[in-house]
Amino acid sequence: MRQTTPNGLFPILRQASVLPMSARDTVTFYLHPKLRKQAEQGNHNFIKKVSDVLTDAGLQIAFDNDDDLARLRALARPGRSLFLMDEPVNTRGLTFRKTYIYPFWHIEKQGRRWTWPVAEESFDPALVDPKKAANFYRFWRLRLFDEAPQHARADGFVYVPLQGQLLRKRSFQLCSPIDMVKTVLECDAGRQVVATLHPSETYSPDEQRALEDLQAENERLFVRAGGTEQLLQTCDYIVTQNSSVGFMGYFFGKPLILFAKTDFHHIALKVAELGVAAAFDQVSQHRPDYAAYLQWFLQQRAINAGRPEANKKICTVLRGHGWPV
Repeated sequence: MRQTTPNGLFPILRQASVLPMSARDTVTFYLHPKLRKQAEQGNHNFIKKVSDVLTDAGLQIAFDNDDDLARLRALARPGRSLFLMDEPVNTRGLTFRKTYIYPFWHIEKQGRRWTWPVAEESFDPALVDPKKAANFYRFWRLRLFDEAPQHARADGFVYVPLQGQLLRKRSFQLCSPIDMVKTVLECDAGRQVVATLHPSETYSPDEQRALEDLQAENERLFVRAGGTEQLLQTCDYIVTQNSSVGFMGYFFGKPLILFAKTDFHHIALKVAELGVAAAFDQVSQHRPDYAAYLQWFLQQRAINAGRPEANKKICTVLRGHGWPV
């Protein structure tokens, strides 16, 4: 029989006979309602594995929503917290986030990917087992995209996956997204440019007007929605601020130019380091070791929740953050 805490949450106890622990020994997951229900029922693979690690260490688990009121409750609670993608409210909290594809995850102290330890590490393909990398690359290309990457080609256009806030330059960006599109058109005068709208973004009238004006001025610019896989398969290269589509392009062997900070920057051409001209000059000949990088970034630096050793790795990560597991 589960016991209800004063705040209405349901801690998962290791044994029914165990008396409720101190609130300081409780770890609360802050999730949107649909995911919260799934997690409470034990039907979310990664959250269940994290919960198992925590309860095995003698802690108890609770769940709450992820709205503003829940974040205020998190501040008042003496226990620890885990937020999905959001910034923790204090030093007793961590954030967890999918590493672009399931079942890979990160558990970190901050929500901004470009501040994560993996973003600050150096990547050396010579330190990656080439056979393991080749097998990993082959398996995940097939699993994610079927046979499409095997038939990748260059049809003479630049793929520019857009995100949100097209007219604003944010702190992690070198310029606004609309200025990035203008730069692509200026620096690659021979190719068509296909920019795609983010399916989860709502663009303001001013943003839509800016794109329409840019299209009217440049017959090589095409703006569309959808078609990501086909565009990845057929583009010459990708330019983005830090869209995950750029990361997916690695599975197709497509060179990437970045205009913003991110965690998967290691084998990309970074405008912040190279400058605009050098990045575009080098892109046609840019052929990094995609297989080695993806094996390193996903299998070695993230938590693969589909592997038998996932719980052990979760425990190691949590200990690295100072948690008593």
